[in-house]
Amino acid sequence: MADEMPAKKRLMSLDAFRGFVIISMLIVNNPGTDAAFPDQFRHAPWGKMVTFCDMIFPWFLFIVGVAIPFSAAAFHARTPGFRPYLVKAFKRMLLLVFFGIMIDSTISKRIVVGMDVLQLIGLAYFCGVMIYELPVKWRGILTALLLLIYWALLRFVPLHGVGAGHFEEGKNIISYINRHLAPYHLAGILSIIPTAALVQLGTFLGDALKDKDSSTSRKLKIMFLGGLIFALAGCLWHYDNPMSKNLWTPSYIIFTAGLGSIVLGLFYILIDILNYKQWAFPFIIYGMNAITAYFFSIMVREHIFKEWFMRTASGRPISLLQAFLNFWMNLAWDYAGAWLYTLSYIFFWWLVLLWMYKKKFFLRV
Repeated sequence: MADEMPAKKRLMSLDAFRGFVIISMLIVNNPGTDAAFPDQFRHAPWGKMVTFCDMIFPWFLFIVGVAIPFSAAAFHARTPGFRPYLVKAFKRMLLLVFFGIMIDSTISKRIVVGMDVLQLIGLAYFCGVMIYELPVKWRGILTALLLLIYWALLRFVPLHGVGAGHFEEGKNIISYINRHLAPYHLAGILSIIPTAALVQLGTFLGDALKDKDSSTSRKLKIMFLGGLIFALAGCLWHYDNPMSKNLWTPSYIIFTAGLGSIVLGLFYILIDILNYKQWAFPFIIYGMNAITAYFFSIMVREHIFKEWFMRTASGRPISLLQAFLNFWMNLAWDYAGAWLYTLSYIFFWWLVLLWMYKKKFFLRV
């Protein structure tokens, strides 16, 4: 649905951080050539320490959590009662799941119901909204329980023929359960447990940032000191429960939440405290229409750039994507040309979102 920018003051640093994450997501999703991409822009191999690429999705989920206290307060100010807010959150969840299924199904040319990026965002968001209505004490207890239960499942539930506590690729309890749930289109459903906890960790930071009685120094202490504690705890937990994006291990959850808090703190200092906003404007443009940027950039790439063809001078048909990549690689040497392709695609969508921003048209779900 489309709406206008709310009149109330926004937390600009949160919009900028969201935009930074979306731009990062578009970079790793649109490589010119594999050879041009450094390892930090690829997912870490199984069993290796996580990369920057592995931070992007959990940071977005963390941002979803940080935004919940602000959106909940704004909604309750207009419409009292939990039920209307729950209905609105449920509709948002359904739209995100629908858009995720649309992406997967149109790419596969058949109906695909599974647990991909938008589906997981929608379900984790809805769980986060429901948990957020609990008293703070019980929110904290439930968040800890979600992580501990998931850890116990990975650590102590034995796998037939392998035993308990194994984290080899394809030989762990989560992979085993996913294989058995795949025929029912439920593979990955267990990921809701840790990701809902991640969203909820974001709500605690959102509460602190929304608190008008809290001093700036206290907010910074929560973001930096709290973030450092969580990141270090994740590193320590890694030795018992290795970080894994594929499994969404609890060590990975609290490590990425901790780093996300620190990065948001840097944006907060520069934008909301020091008032240096001009440099962040490109990020804010993406952050104000994040789902639009993600959904349509994929649909255009998959169904226009990859499926529409043109002929070369020799008469050979090539896809628009390949023609676009060839143009940049002929203009510059291979490495630079591959990056020019990626950056130009991102810049194209920035221009589209800039037009939407100037028209005050924001597609929200």
